[in-house]
Formats: sequence, C-alpha cells, structure tokens
Amino acid sequence: MSAAVLVLGATGTIGRAVVAAAIDAGRAVIAVARGCSGLKALEAAHPQADLTLLRASLSNDRGGARLVAQLRRLGRPVDAVIVAMKGGNDGGRVLEQSPDVLRRRLYEDLVPHLVAARHLLPWLSSTPGGARYVVVGGPGSATPWSGYGHRSVAAASLRMLVRVLADEAQAEGVRVQLLDVAAPARSDANAAHACPQWPCVRRIGEEAVALATAPRRMRIAPVVDFEPRPPPRDADARDPDIADARALLKSLSVPTPSQDAP
Repeated sequence: MSAAVLVLGATGTIGRAVVAAAIDAGRAVIAVARGCSGLKALEAAHPQADLTLLRASLSNDRGGARLVAQLRRLGRPVDAVIVAMKGGNDGGRVLEQSPDVLRRRLYEDLVPHLVAARHLLPWLSSTPGGARYVVVGGPGSATPWSGYGHRSVAAASLRMLVRVLADEAQAEGVRVQLLDVAAPARSDANAAHACPQWPCVRRIGEEAVALATAPRRMRIAPVVDFEPRPPPRDADARDPDIADARALLKSLSVPTPSQDAP
C-alpha cells in the first residue's frame, strides 16, 4: 500500500487546492475536515482518485487523540502532512476592540495547529525515512494586514509556532515547515474582485505538495516564503472593466488632424 498525503482542513479554499494538487501528482490522499457535506463534495469532485475521507475536529486534545486513533485503524502509511486550516478574519482596528477579540482569534487560530502537532508528530516519528509536515500560512505574518490586525497577530504567532515546532520535531525525525503566503489567495469564488497580484489558490496547493513531498535529503528552511508569479504584462487588458473602459475611450476619441491636411 503506497503512502498517502494527509491534508487537514481539506474542504477549505486552500485545502481543496492542496487535495487537487496531490491527486494530480499521483498521490493517495487522506482528507480531514469537520463537516460531512464538504467531504462529500470533495469526493464527488475526484471520483477516480485514491481518496479517503475522515471527519475530525482539532479544537482540543481529545479531538487530536481521536484523529490519530482513526489513522491507526485505517492502517494507511502517511509520509507527508499538509495543514491547510483556515484562520479567522476579524476586521477593524485593534485599538477599537476589546482584548477578548484578540484572545478568541489567537485561541481559534493557534490551538488547532498545536493540537495537530502534539498528536501527529509523535505518530509520524515511526515513518520509515522520516516525514514532512507542512503548514500553509496566511497573510499578515510578516507585515500588518491593513484592517485585519487581529489576523496579523495570529499569523505572526503561527509563524513563530512553526519555527518552534521545527526545532522540537527534529527529535521525532519529522521536518516541519511553514509555506508562508503573504497575500490573500485568488480562487474561482473571489475572482470577480481579487487583485491581479494575489496568488492563484491552485499554485499555492501545488507549492505545498511539492514542499511536503520533496526528497528527504533536501534541506529546506523552516519558513518558506511563497513567491507568487508576477502578473502578465497585459493583465489589466484581461480585466473586463478595464477592457470596457478602454473600448469606451477609443469610441469617444477624435482623430487628430494630419499636419499635411488642407
């Protein structure tokens, strides 16, 4: 039985892209999420894939222990884990909101990551040749995300948490890394209002899979900054609003008389 890629948060925007990229790479996937409907939709989207669905919540240690118990019963070897759990996006100025907002954001964004690591890293330590554990981060970890200060603080905390885990997990024989995505992701759902420079969600998924399945001998830093491809030089021409505006200006323009004209 071939080793699988375990994807946490598999039904979110990034998670779905990670699952698709892993399947396209010919890998078996174990998809983990809390909701049943999202997992069923994922299964319907990949009917021919080697895809296993697991329902689990990682909000506390009990949920983490249950997930590992499910994986042990499944008996499928796992050599890579990709954590694509989505953080919250509380808006507004930090100074204008109570400390409870930040406390909730830190708890909801960080605790599931710590729970997952506490239970999965020791379980992965028995993987022959070692395993990789990749966390996909979101915007605001290095520079403030304007209007989403609480999210920035949580993202920066996740970045440091992964660095700590990377150091501590060496004893477990597991490589822990963060794929830090500095900008919001562009997907089919938000394509109408997404900025051209936002990275495509599919490319993020492909990069996460490449990082998680890199050869074990390859040394990679604990934090890997995602480098989006620059938009095409004619990207503005592909924007329907800009294209319409250009067509309107062209229709209203008056030809400049030739200097040779009588």
